[in-house]
Amino acid sequence: MNPIPELTAFLKQLRLSGILDSLDLRNRQAIEGKLAYTEFLSILIGDEVARRDQKKVAMRLRRANFRGEKTIEAFDFDRLPNLNRSLIQDLATGRYLSEKVAILIAGPCGTGKSHLAQALGHCAVRQGHDVVFTMQTQLVGSLHAARAIGSFERRFQQLARVPLLVIDDFGLKPLRPPHDEDFHDLVAERYERASTIVTSNLDYDEWGDAFPANRMLGAATLDRLRHGAYRVVLDGESYRAPKPSPDSTRAPARSPAAAKAR
Repeated sequence: MNPIPELTAFLKQLRLSGILDSLDLRNRQAIEGKLAYTEFLSILIGDEVARRDQKKVAMRLRRANFRGEKTIEAFDFDRLPNLNRSLIQDLATGRYLSEKVAILIAGPCGTGKSHLAQALGHCAVRQGHDVVFTMQTQLVGSLHAARAIGSFERRFQQLARVPLLVIDDFGLKPLRPPHDEDFHDLVAERYERASTIVTSNLDYDEWGDAFPANRMLGAATLDRLRHGAYRVVLDGESYRAPKPSPDSTRAPARSPAAAKAR
């Protein structure tokens, strides 16, 4: 008697149908290895746990809205010799998440700020945390749109409660009312409750320029972000530098007059 059809129905009823993907393989391994029933069952359950973990990671990555596969393994540390690699590796462990502090990343365009921020976000996802990645303009824009349709509080709380919020390109565009107030309220709500990663092209002492309409509000916002925060400065050449023209290596052409003179 073949027990597979009945077993399949039971597994589906228990929402364990993923076991079917490896059942045949594990059954052959159990027979060939003469495994005890408990060993066979442990391997099958282990497969199901791993499958569910992978599914959770994939779901968190989709919700995070990262822009491509920007991982810590793919980050080019050699291009930034002055970067404190030990600090980055320590941050990748996610210790700052339990500390509920921010990571502030500053540096010129093209030095890898967005990559590093998303890479740390990827690490957090793999460690079981929910993450949201957004640009400053998208962040305040989404809150503005939510206010227009009466769902501001819901959207605000979603952003306030996520364990890790990554805000890219802070200060690229100035924050004006009511966006500056929304940004401040979000930072204040997350203060000492959840971690935030912020990247900016501005030097740290220029971050206040992002609040041209209300410097006092900006000071209060940045005071909360900076408290206990880890600061990372990326200083190097832009990886977006244009490639040299194919003709740039050729010897310069002689003028007709010079050629005639020869």
